[in-house]
Amino acid sequence: MTTTANYTSTAKAIHWLMALLLIGLLALGFYMHDLPLSPEKLKLYSWHKWAGVTAFLLLAVRLLWRLTHRPPALPDSMPKIMQFAAHAGHLALYLLMIAIPLSGWLMSSAKGFQTVYFGILPIPDLLDKNKELGDLLALVHKSLNLLFIAVLAGHIGAALKHHFIDKDDILKRMLPKHSNK
Repeated sequence: MTTTANYTSTAKAIHWLMALLLIGLLALGFYMHDLPLSPEKLKLYSWHKWAGVTAFLLLAVRLLWRLTHRPPALPDSMPKIMQFAAHAGHLALYLLMIAIPLSGWLMSSAKGFQTVYFGILPIPDLLDKNKELGDLLALVHKSLNLLFIAVLAGHIGAALKHHFIDKDDILKRMLPKHSNK
C-alpha cells in the first residue's frame, strides 16, 4: 500500500538542510575533539558553535512549521507497534536536537568560552565558569551525540527498509523531487 500524501516542499527543504548541517556538525565535532590546542582548533570550535546555533535556530523554524503543518499519516498497513516506534524515534530525534546544542552551550559557558555567533553577536553564558561542571557537561554533550548517532542510524535504517524491503512510499515522500500524482 502506498501513502497518499507527501511532506510539503518547506518541510523537505528543512529536513534535508538539517540533515546536512547535523552530519557536518557531528563530523566536525569528532574531528576537532582530539586535536592539540592551536589557533586552528579554536577556529574549528568557533565554526562548530556557529553551526550549532544555526541548527538550533533552524530547529525552531522546523518545530513551528511542524506545529502548523501536519505530516502525512503513516500507512494503515503499517503495524501499530511500528507506527509507535516511528513516532517515538521522531520524538527522540527532536529531543536530542534540543538537548545537544543546549548541552554544548552549557558546556561552553561552564568552561568559560562564550559563544560569539559569527564573531559578531555574543550569546550570553548560561553558567558561571566551573571546570568540574564543564568537564561533566562535555561528557554529557558527547554522550548525547553518541545517542543521536544511534537514533539517527535507526531512522535511516527504517527509511531504507521501507524503500527496499517494504517497497512503500515512506522514503519517497520525503525526497525533494517526489510528488504523489
